[in-house]
Amino acid sequence: MNHLSRREFLRRIATGLGGAAGTWFLNACGVENTPPPDPTLPATHLTTSAADEASPTPIPPTATASGVPTTASSSSTPNPTPTPAQADLVVARGGEPEDLVRRAVAALGGIEQFVHQGDEVIVKPNICVAYHTYEYAATTNPWVVAAVVRMCLEAGAAHVKVMDYPFGGTAEEAYNISGIREQVEAAGGSMEFMPGYKYVKMDIPQGKSLKSTKIYGDILQANVLINVPIAKHHNLAKLTIGMKNLLGVIADRTAMHQNIGQRLADLASRILPTLTIVDAVRILTANGPTGGNLDDVKKLDTVIASRDLIAADAYASTLFGMQPTDLAYVVAGSEMGLGNSDLNSLKIAEV
Repeated sequence: MNHLSRREFLRRIATGLGGAAGTWFLNACGVENTPPPDPTLPATHLTTSAADEASPTPIPPTATASGVPTTASSSSTPNPTPTPAQADLVVARGGEPEDLVRRAVAALGGIEQFVHQGDEVIVKPNICVAYHTYEYAATTNPWVVAAVVRMCLEAGAAHVKVMDYPFGGTAEEAYNISGIREQVEAAGGSMEFMPGYKYVKMDIPQGKSLKSTKIYGDILQANVLINVPIAKHHNLAKLTIGMKNLLGVIADRTAMHQNIGQRLADLASRILPTLTIVDAVRILTANGPTGGNLDDVKKLDTVIASRDLIAADAYASTLFGMQPTDLAYVVAGSEMGLGNSDLNSLKIAEV
């Protein structure tokens, strides 16, 4: 189906918003809406695919003058460019959002490596607030999300559902203002609201700090979970990327802000995504997670894709001039064996 250009989308949003934006005023970060109590539902499926490699002690990446890590070893001979079958992580730069997503996933071996005929797929972007359109980099780029939806359907997925539970404004407002609903529906997917009765209390056997929590039931039952966070600043966790984006599928997010690094890793041990695609088309460099000032936004036209949630977050940290060791949840996830945060040992393909 046809979908709007970003220029036309912005024109329509600007026309329709009027003065309504001022009525959405958020409680402080960390005081987030919690869904109402719910009956326990049976859990028939849980995505728990572990990464192939884990590094208990993350090693800082070697950075170029631009701040982007290299994949060269300590020897003077550079590593050859990984083939799709070898790459642990792919970075696509330069181009329109859908093109970036397609190139990144193709270099991992194609969407067919992750989505099969008849699969029920959930795509989890960051749609945390209803305050700003996508160019403020508080929510995932709508064309990135739509590209993922379209590719899943091309691979034969039976249904592709997109969802989040905003803490600022209603889900309906956030879905519309972010532009994600319009682009997802144009791509053939569906937006789902997340009612409280669908949350299921689950034990977390590997949890060191978080021993149980209520997780949205559809997440537990989906064949495929694709995590599509935006990379942005966070005033408590330093950055919110893939692991932090998983807070949108649990009921009690306020409790997660205590010992946040370990608890994010504990949660990830229960619901590791099948694939993580980081939207760094625009990144929010300050005043996150809600933003609101275009001066804080940096346009990078970059997408990162990996099977390894820890690796994706580790690499994305370098976009902000940080190292993986600067993020407590990346360190904790690596120590738990959930993935590899050692960028020097990862096979990274740039396309």
